[in-house]
Amino acid sequence: MNRRNFLLTTTGSFALSSFSIGQSKSFKGRIHKAVKFGSKPNEKRMQELKNLGFDGIEGSAPGLQVDEMKKACSKHELPMHGVVYNKHWKVRLSDPNPEVREASRVGLAQAMREAKGVGGTSVLLVPGAVRGEKETHQLVWDRSIAQIRKLIPLAEELRIHILIETVWNGFCYKPEQFRDYIDEINSPWVQAYYDIGNMQKFAPSHEWIRILGKRTLKLDVKDWGSKNGFCPLGQGDVNWSKVRDELEKFDFKGWATREGNDGGVEKTAKLMNALLGL
Repeated sequence: MNRRNFLLTTTGSFALSSFSIGQSKSFKGRIHKAVKFGSKPNEKRMQELKNLGFDGIEGSAPGLQVDEMKKACSKHELPMHGVVYNKHWKVRLSDPNPEVREASRVGLAQAMREAKGVGGTSVLLVPGAVRGEKETHQLVWDRSIAQIRKLIPLAEELRIHILIETVWNGFCYKPEQFRDYIDEINSPWVQAYYDIGNMQKFAPSHEWIRILGKRTLKLDVKDWGSKNGFCPLGQGDVNWSKVRDELEKFDFKGWATREGNDGGVEKTAKLMNALLGL
């Protein structure tokens, strides 16, 4: 069965105009696929993911059950490649209150330590949210950078990357802005965690990837369409062929983590393999 027939039979009918079979790039062995997981082990699910060919999982911190999770990951040979900082929305680095910004930085430091403890390499961070006059785009930019820079020595010590993700938070809606934000921080330990579906609304995802280039160390895998919003992989507006082409240009190697629902994790595994060339 070729890939086109495979996609049709496993996901139903959807537009395949963006999936060019002839231009398919192979990232097998270069992109490692994962799913979002949580803060405590679920061994039944972990074994299911392993059986389906997933390479790892991504956790949530602070509050990660580090020792238990590390043992379960080792048992099932399913590493936790990193964590999502789970306080970045409510306790923001961009908050008008300096005490809240300090608390967010302390929480982020703890998430970094837990990521290290479980054997991961990164913490995903949303740096703030644009919310009126007290949290303008420039204030989010300045406040978050000030706090992130304080953590660069810890990042270097732990060898844990702080990876910035852009979401629908009013911040860095242009790829050039996101690029310049990363560059202003100016540290190899602070790079991009690019979400393929999140930013498709604001510019084609392959353009974001091209402009960010080697700044992108990890990927969140989603799809989004102007008619159907967030949707199963392959059913939105993301041009997966062009995404692969742009990843190929800077020789991307790293983790790609699915966030969302394709009607079951088995379908997710097959779609990630097909659309990312795994």
